[in-house]
Amino acid sequence: MKITEEDVTYVAGLARLSLTPEELQTMTGQMDAILDYVDKLNELNTDDIVPTAHAVPMANAFRADQVRPSIGVTSALANAPQEVDNCFQVPRVIE
Repeated sequence: MKITEEDVTYVAGLARLSLTPEELQTMTGQMDAILDYVDKLNELNTDDIVPTAHAVPMANAFRADQVRPSIGVTSALANAPQEVDNCFQVPRVIE
């Protein structure tokens, strides 16, 4: 196996997931299968392939910036679960 249960446990910790021993075993096998498939892609000869950012040739897809009136504080905060001093109040995530 290219990936160990310790690797899967580490990745699960980064994602803040807790896995049961059965889930850990299943995920290890699935992630190993994914890595095996990606390894097969490395066998392809891509010497004559030009790197591209898009599969289809594209020109600039961005629209020009235009100044428009904003929606206003009242409208922006209309669906906010909590607001303080005309700002969104969000739960603290950094301790």
